[in-house]
Amino acid sequence: MLSSMHCYLPALLLLMSMPLQAQWYQTRAGIMGTNIQVEVWAESPQQGQQALNLVINEMHRIDALMSPYKADSELSKINQLAGQQTVVISSEMLELLQTSQHMSQRTQGAFDITFASIGFLYDYRQQQKPEQQQIKPLLAAIDYRHVQLDIEAKTVFFANPNVKIDLGGIAKGHAVDNAIGLLQQAGIKHALVTAGGDTRLLGDKNGKPWMVGIRDPRNPEREAVVLPLQNIALSTSGDYERYFEQDGQRYHHILSPKSGESPHEVQSVSIIGEQSTLTDGLSTAVFVLGVKAGIDLLNRIPGYEGIIMDNQRKLHYTEALQPNQ
Repeated sequence: MLSSMHCYLPALLLLMSMPLQAQWYQTRAGIMGTNIQVEVWAESPQQGQQALNLVINEMHRIDALMSPYKADSELSKINQLAGQQTVVISSEMLELLQTSQHMSQRTQGAFDITFASIGFLYDYRQQQKPEQQQIKPLLAAIDYRHVQLDIEAKTVFFANPNVKIDLGGIAKGHAVDNAIGLLQQAGIKHALVTAGGDTRLLGDKNGKPWMVGIRDPRNPEREAVVLPLQNIALSTSGDYERYFEQDGQRYHHILSPKSGESPHEVQSVSIIGEQSTLTDGLSTAVFVLGVKAGIDLLNRIPGYEGIIMDNQRKLHYTEALQPNQ
């Protein structure tokens, strides 16, 4: 009898040591003007709830810091004052403005946070767009080189008084990266964090890759592509997020820094890579660049791949993602 108990003892001890309440915990919220979705694998309801709270609190914190719609945000303060004087900024804002400048240099200005110098004249809810006579005098204000940073003093100054900046093309990716970092610190090994078009995956899902869909730009119920992914970020920029149509033309929130108007060569761009901050910025830049220049750019950036749907609804892939290879 004793020897048979010895046979069962290791299995019994293993069973007792396994977390009985380990499962997926998830939540959704509307923050940063978009839909936030969080899924975490946690060993207890307490750990799961704490993990979800970490992410939601971080999204609220970054929204309070970087929203162009909140009058008391740090971004609004910069837009209000930096055209007249140097403004002392937080280390986090300084770092993100530096990242934005590197992105602008890498994309030859296709990504440019100063697009807001004209972008603020668009109201997509009211279906209002600026006229050419409003756009023309402000085009000179769209130039990332106007944003002058002093790294030592932690200040920013706009060399053109008409400059306004908007971090909409990079702040959500930054928030997603921060959220994943907080989850890792909390001991979470498997998670999904989505903010609008930006998703980052931690680990896998139930021992298999996450199946992540890229939505059809013209049908929200349909997915154009489904990708098996793990431990990676995916960002999609599309002409369907904020837009209105007038006289057969679609006016959307992604603006070309050269014209101050919406480009129409593509309908959506999805970028896969290690960091959401960079996939977020690159998806915007490639949308502006168009198919050929966009694919050429991505093929020169190690570790980042892309899928573009053009305005004829044809899919284009970077070299490593080419189907049937």
